[in-house]
Amino acid sequence: MKHSIPQRYFEDFEIGMTFEFGDYRMTEEEIISFGKAYDPQPYHVSRNPGPGYAAGELIASGWHTCAAAMRMLVDHFIPETTVLPAGGVDAIRWLRPVRPGDRLRMKLTVKDMRPSATKPDRGVVKLQIEVFDQSDNVVMTALDVVLFRRRPPITAS
Repeated sequence: MKHSIPQRYFEDFEIGMTFEFGDYRMTEEEIISFGKAYDPQPYHVSRNPGPGYAAGELIASGWHTCAAAMRMLVDHFIPETTVLPAGGVDAIRWLRPVRPGDRLRMKLTVKDMRPSATKPDRGVVKLQIEVFDQSDNVVMTALDVVLFRRRPPITAS
């Protein structure tokens, strides 16, 4: 569910700032549905994948964890009018399996920021993403590159 999100501009960030939010529950049905659609490996589509697989139980695809993280970002952090189409993700790491019933939350830390070298109306903010489960285990990290609009100059009237 989308929450009220302030319209943050590039100038509203500082290196070291942190943001924490989210409560995303991973259900068995969603894990299997996502796995069947996008990552149909046995441990992403079956409660009992069978012997010999790297995971002997149902776990979420890492890509599903990324999608859940994106959902939390949209619902709690990304402003509707000041974020521009993104520059990408520099690194993603899946550190622990996500299981049915796990509740995920996020912590963002501003790691770097710079005005755009080619477009003066925007700036680049690099965010360290950490996704935690309900036991405070880090299950995923990423370094996200986000483009924010610059605050319009104030003109004298």
